[in-house]
Amino acid sequence: MKVLVTGVCGQLGYDVVRELLNRGHEVVSSDITDKYNGIGTDGAVVRAEYRQLDITDKKAVFDTIEEIKPEAVVHCAAWTAVDAAEDEENRAKVYSINADGTKNIAEACKKTDSKLIYISTDYVFNGEGEEPWKPDCKDYSPLCVYGDSKLKGELYVSKTLSKFYIVRIAWVFGKNGGNFIKTMLNVGKKYDTVRVVNDQIGTPTYTFDLSVLLADMCESEKYGYYHATNEGGFISWYDFTCEIYKQAGYDTKVIPVTTEEYGLSKAKRPFNSRLDKSKLKANGFKPLPEWKNALSRYLKEIQKNGTDYS
Repeated sequence: MKVLVTGVCGQLGYDVVRELLNRGHEVVSSDITDKYNGIGTDGAVVRAEYRQLDITDKKAVFDTIEEIKPEAVVHCAAWTAVDAAEDEENRAKVYSINADGTKNIAEACKKTDSKLIYISTDYVFNGEGEEPWKPDCKDYSPLCVYGDSKLKGELYVSKTLSKFYIVRIAWVFGKNGGNFIKTMLNVGKKYDTVRVVNDQIGTPTYTFDLSVLLADMCESEKYGYYHATNEGGFISWYDFTCEIYKQAGYDTKVIPVTTEEYGLSKAKRPFNSRLDKSKLKANGFKPLPEWKNALSRYLKEIQKNGTDYS
């Protein structure tokens, strides 16, 4: 199978390309930079053909996809700087990438009859209540620019295509790029005490594990909306930090605070990021491993490269 993966220089795109290559698929990777600039230059990813692609350039998207004629496109490229998205000078660009760029990808896929896997987020919901959000729930009410832009991307995909997967994820971490775990490891080295919010509830997602599911979706036709995070129950960012330090062997003290007490963030975060993932198993997809196990494997991976968690 020939697969195009956008956003290969990011956390998820890197792992998706790696997984597809390991399965023997023909992979074309893309990102906005003139050459691949992520990790894995030892051969893990550079075995895939690389194409520079600005997804906001409609002609470039159509020309690239029409030339490649992929059977599937895994669309990982996105603006993910949630707080920066709130800045007035960035808003047009955020929508251009997450909404209009996704529209370009979807319309090009329709022309080539390619299936599309679009990576979305828990931020499309308002985060109220305590019940897990179901994948087919249409009670959208994003709280911030990032969430609204990703929702618009979802709507473009669902209105344009019949052969699509919309996969919502949350609290993402992977080897290729920055994330919450790397941040907390660095903070924990510098300070004896850290304050972490305990009223935002969800579950982490390890890109290595998610990439396996996305490759399975490429190889299947059970289209629709799905939620995918690691298993192991719902936790707070405080709980997550405590486990990170426990597994990393840190004695840093973690103090739980409310979102209001913590302050700082420009963008409103959902308090309820619980995602109902039962549809995965119901449709024959294998759930992701438990998050504590994923964290353990991830720490071993990044610690191979020393203690610089950049």
